[in-house]
Amino acid sequence: MGGGVIEIHAVTIDAHNPYEIATWWSKATGLPLGEDDEPGHDEVMLRTERDPFLLFIRVPEGKTVKNRLHLDVNGTEGRTRDQEVERLIELGATVFDDRRQPDGTGWVTMLDPEGNEFCVCRSQAEREAVAG
Repeated sequence: MGGGVIEIHAVTIDAHNPYEIATWWSKATGLPLGEDDEPGHDEVMLRTERDPFLLFIRVPEGKTVKNRLHLDVNGTEGRTRDQEVERLIELGATVFDDRRQPDGTGWVTMLDPEGNEFCVCRSQAEREAVAG
């Protein structure tokens, strides 16, 4: 058997209410829900232009420990990291750990409404301005 590569098809996120949390992430990312997804479904997809897509699946147990895998996101459409953090707070996220540094580096670890961690990093424009 030869060596090969794998493709990541989906990033799957356990959820208490897949439709509700997928709707929140849809608002946060601008990604559309799957065409057939409705409230009460056990699996709800956020479609991306190409794989991997985000898949939220219902699980019976609640979240009890730190995620072993999380998403890193950054602002687009001219929004800075700090503006993105504020926008996400308005959508219902909370700040878990603020790692922003005085020199502008760092990130903010946030929790989505079901308590899943994700990090908000500097935008591409902010990183380029420092490197520039």
